[in-house]
Amino acid sequence: MSEIKLSLQYTYLKALPEGCIEWQPDTIDSPELVYLNRPLAKQLALELETAEDNTLALFFAGNNLPETTKPFAQAYTGHQFGHLAPMLGDGRAVVLGEWLDNDKQRWDLALKGSGRTPFSRGGDGKAALGPMLREVLLSEALYHLGIPTTRSLGVVATHEQVQRQHPLPGAILTRVAASHIRIGTFEYFSARNDITSLTALADYTLKRHYPDLAQQPPPYLAMLEAVMDKQAALVASWINHGFIHGVMNTDNTTLSGETIDYGPCAFMEQYKPGAVFSSIDQHGRYAYANQPKIMHWNLARFAETLLPLLDGEDEKKVEVLTETINRFADMYRRYLLQGQRQKLGLFYSEDNNDTELTERWLDLLHQNKVDFTLAWRYLSDVLRGNTEPLIKLFDDQDGLNSWLKDWQQRLQNDQPDGGEFTSAQRAAKMNTINPFVIARNHMVEAALTAASDENDYSLFNDLLSALQQPFEENTQTRPFATPAPEDFTERYQTFCGT
Repeated sequence: MSEIKLSLQYTYLKALPEGCIEWQPDTIDSPELVYLNRPLAKQLALELETAEDNTLALFFAGNNLPETTKPFAQAYTGHQFGHLAPMLGDGRAVVLGEWLDNDKQRWDLALKGSGRTPFSRGGDGKAALGPMLREVLLSEALYHLGIPTTRSLGVVATHEQVQRQHPLPGAILTRVAASHIRIGTFEYFSARNDITSLTALADYTLKRHYPDLAQQPPPYLAMLEAVMDKQAALVASWINHGFIHGVMNTDNTTLSGETIDYGPCAFMEQYKPGAVFSSIDQHGRYAYANQPKIMHWNLARFAETLLPLLDGEDEKKVEVLTETINRFADMYRRYLLQGQRQKLGLFYSEDNNDTELTERWLDLLHQNKVDFTLAWRYLSDVLRGNTEPLIKLFDDQDGLNSWLKDWQQRLQNDQPDGGEFTSAQRAAKMNTINPFVIARNHMVEAALTAASDENDYSLFNDLLSALQQPFEENTQTRPFATPAPEDFTERYQTFCGT
């Protein structure tokens, strides 16, 4: 039988052996390849094009790995819903190794749902097909919206049953990530007062993700600021696209600035700052509008782990770290407003009243229970002289018309130096920023149900194709642009899948 030949590296395993356990994935009797991200495989130069489906299935199941492969489970801890969980780690995942693409960019390849590990904490280590396909849809949706994210390379159906509320078909997903270093990884060594390993982790993270900062004194403080900047930009992107992560624990906050973990996440439909879909978030800690505040809180936990790595007296170090962390809010607001200006079609100028203009717009969306995605998208139609699509969304048309007048007045003052930006040009550019299609929850659920319960992947494939071209309005995307019925959204819940 042919074999996938990948020469994987293990710099993390070598640098942090005390933070890993080498572990083989379970053997799967009859794995079936149900998804392969061929564009991603090509982008990473993985050379999987000529492999047969059966060979790919065995590889993505963890059955038929190259002899040099040394899979390992990573240790980490983390704050879950604000409470420190002393021991977490990869309870149903293993990192196969690190792959260098043609640009020498390093990527982790990891299996999710590949069986129990020493970190399983009583779980079965398995994954159900629906949640793994959900990760494909949502991660691809974010990627094609331009939001930093881990990617889904492949999914195999295991043809095993996993027990959740009721038996479900099993699956294994292969995830690609810039790394799997989390705030919770730093908390793991910090909680054990293992300063030697904590230093090694910080130095490794600098080298892997922030090499330009390694020689900048003090490098760990510079790394904190760089991570803050990435996370500020990430959360602003979530907010500007109506995305709710759903489980923003510190073990789901990466040092690379990528979105990770697609359990109870969802896209908001009607604009509602307090929107929550996660079944386990009963008090709304991770509600849509709370995400910037929670990221600030998570980053403060990260800063605490760096305290013993800085020079000087503790009181002074706390002061410096606190001062640094408190800059996050301004970082976030800057990225948020930058994105909002672009969504409003403001590309060439800044005005002190832009924040007020945006807040008035969002208030109108909230008061009128308007679909967040379509409202932004239909602004470009107004510039083309067609106000009907937008007006249909609003009950308070007087309020809308008043705002539109002020917005169009603001647009007149937004012109490039030495030229004119026409309304048609502005509208076209706005349509590269405000998506026509998002992963609407009713369509996601319908696609997953058909695939999981009926082995019918046609809707999944059609939805995935639409999500991979979110800014295009065409025959492939139109069927997926319609909002869910209001009663569906009111009762909709998402689950972790574990």
